[in-house]
Amino acid sequence: MLSSDPAALSITQLYGQHHGWLVGWLRKKVGCPHHADDLAHDTFVRIIGARDLLYLNEPRAYLTTTAKRLMIDQVRRRQIEQVYLTELALIAENSEFSPPPEQTLAAIQALEQIGAALDGLPFKPRQAFLLHYLDGQGHAAIALHLGVSTRMIQKYLVQALLHCHRALPA
Repeated sequence: MLSSDPAALSITQLYGQHHGWLVGWLRKKVGCPHHADDLAHDTFVRIIGARDLLYLNEPRAYLTTTAKRLMIDQVRRRQIEQVYLTELALIAENSEFSPPPEQTLAAIQALEQIGAALDGLPFKPRQAFLLHYLDGQGHAAIALHLGVSTRMIQKYLVQALLHCHRALPA
């Protein structure tokens, strides 16, 4: 059934006109057709969530920017998981205590929840959060990287922490 909602028609048109192109572009970037399909899907889901951005002058530029940000998020999420697994391996090597598999699974699930919570944030607050808490960068370095003031970085970090607090289950 076709919707009479103009926004829904715009989404349908955007998807119909650019999905195939985006999947092809992503296949060249990631080298895996399944991963490209998943990223294309996630890109359109993100765009659908940003209802005020449905009428675009340059849809392909917006799609590629959104897809690139999702790829960056995935890499950072994998980095978080890898750092955690590396630390677990070091702890296991250097002590008689090794966390049970249930505890390891719970920690990974918590990291995934934080990653999902960050997905709903605008780009700059999410980047500030990741650069600060994952990469250990200071406010000044992040401000320089994002082209904003250190005061704005403080606001971004507060925004990200509040967003995560609201998004995570109690």
